Amino acid sequence: MTDTTGGRDAESVSKFVESFAAQLVEAGMQRMPARIFAALLSSDEGAMTSVELGEQLRISPAAVSGGVRYLAQQHMVSREREPGSRRERYRVQGDQWYEALTNREAVLKRWEAALSEGVASLGADTPAGRRMAETLAFFEFVDGEIVAMMERWRVHRETRFGGAH
Repeated sequence: MTDTTGGRDAESVSKFVESFAAQLVEAGMQRMPARIFAALLSSDEGAMTSVELGEQLRISPAAVSGGVRYLAQQHMVSREREPGSRRERYRVQGDQWYEALTNREAVLKRWEAALSEGVASLGADTPAGRRMAETLAFFEFVDGEIVAMMERWRVHRETRFGGAH
């Protein structure tokens, strides 16, 4: 097995992975993707193969595959080929939170479009239409705040961590 703990105490790393994964599950993430994400995040390289993930987490290749698929759909991990190999490595990027939030922006836009249709269908002066309009206004507000917050994050990140990510 490849040492994915960076020479650290494997039991301590495992406890952290499970503890952080539990926090992600508490926040709404599925258990297996949460464990995989926590394992990747805690590895020094930020990348592991399916075999490494399976060994560290004691899970099946199918569980790794399903968890990685979910994380890739959420833009929280990327897949990359090992040079000269057919094996894939799964990588968590330094900007995974940015990508995950930015991806939510597209979801918010779709919700805004649906809510606009709802306001038009229900009538803006009806109780349901007003409720729908307030919900729409909330999502428009959140969408604008995410865009502004992400710009502030880019500036903060550059100041704090420099150009290399």
